[in-house]
Amino acid sequence: MTGIGAGRFVERLRRVGFRPDEARRRADLFERVAAACGAGGDRAWRFDHVPGRIEVLGKHTDYAGGRSLVCATEQGFAVAIGARDDRWIGIEDVARGERREFPIRPDLEPPRGEWINYPMTVAARLARDFGSELRGVDLVLASDLPIAAGVSSSSALVVAVARALIDRNQLAATPAFRREFATAEALAGYFGAVENGRPFRGFGAATGVGTMGGSQDQTAILCSRPDALSQFRFDPVRFEQAVAWPESLEFVIASSGVVAEKTGAALEHYNALARETALLRDFLVEPGDADTTLGRAIIDPADPGPALAAARGRIGAHPDGALRARLEARLVQLVAECRTIIPGVAASLGRGDLGVVGTLVAASQAGAEVGLRNQVPETAALVGSALRLGARAASAFGAGFGGSVWAMIPADRAESFAAAWEVDYRAAFPDQLEARFFRTRPALPATRLD
Repeated sequence: MTGIGAGRFVERLRRVGFRPDEARRRADLFERVAAACGAGGDRAWRFDHVPGRIEVLGKHTDYAGGRSLVCATEQGFAVAIGARDDRWIGIEDVARGERREFPIRPDLEPPRGEWINYPMTVAARLARDFGSELRGVDLVLASDLPIAAGVSSSSALVVAVARALIDRNQLAATPAFRREFATAEALAGYFGAVENGRPFRGFGAATGVGTMGGSQDQTAILCSRPDALSQFRFDPVRFEQAVAWPESLEFVIASSGVVAEKTGAALEHYNALARETALLRDFLVEPGDADTTLGRAIIDPADPGPALAAARGRIGAHPDGALRARLEARLVQLVAECRTIIPGVAASLGRGDLGVVGTLVAASQAGAEVGLRNQVPETAALVGSALRLGARAASAFGAGFGGSVWAMIPADRAESFAAAWEVDYRAAFPDQLEARFFRTRPALPATRLD
């Protein structure tokens, strides 16, 4: 793709489905990337939009095989991709002013705690699963997503690099790819496995980025519907339904400024939740049953009461009292989120009953505070402030231990609400200088610009 000039991105963004105002705003980001890579010269470049995501509901449910209600954000990465003839990847982050290069090899050892961990992990996994003869790419990118804020900037980077390598090497035409990835949901599940290191169908386990997560983020980034919330089941990924997003509503997102990077203490807290969830499955699923996920055990039965009662009896016999309390609270949270809250919000939003939506979302937030123990004072305060200022519903989202909060707002009040919400928050937490507030609607998934 050559000959990109100023203003041409607006047309291309509108053609793939962006609203006029958002197309104009995003065009500026793409023009920065095009200028950095020299698009319009002799070398051919193609351009991708790779969004972040909002976990509307589905707190720590994906790796349990549960369900989530998600959407993509209008914000995301603008990515320019140029083919290389060698077996290296070069990545230039325009915002950071940093360029890194590394070979595509299965024995790469990505550095934990650095952003380059994510693209290097992708390169190593694809080289192992599809052969080490993969041809390389150069990527020039810029993002308007807050970093380490719970809106999946890291998973968006994983998706961007993986899509670039798959396209460069025409992997979609290979027998292994066609066999394993018949749907976009299957590919999203694989991208989740790339990030968490788990096996996927015919591909064995590998070293991931260090988190014991699931595939919710990658699914939302790849498979969301514009102007709708999408409901998915996980392990494996399955689309359940789309709920039309009312034209009269917007999301306002508050990034708390508390870094939710999955490294150090936050990584350990996150993985501890995953380990306890795996233990909870052992209490709920009969011994020897290797196929039933925790999600299937609590969602699929018409009446899970007997199984839950038996699980509570087993939990109650555990000698560690503190662990018993955590497991019981996590079980309550997971059952409520998957069986009651998510289906209830989808149905209520569909019929325009925002009062019920607000009540159910409040129950989800309470479940995060009690059952997940992953809220910090800043996110809890943001939820309370949003509701006081008139949000129809508000919830923290993402891994927790920092991150962001969404608020559901009438579109004609979104701008004034965002300003008031920011003033309220900065008065309460003046040291959180990195906090950001922005508006979005449920938007396009990862999309190539023609």
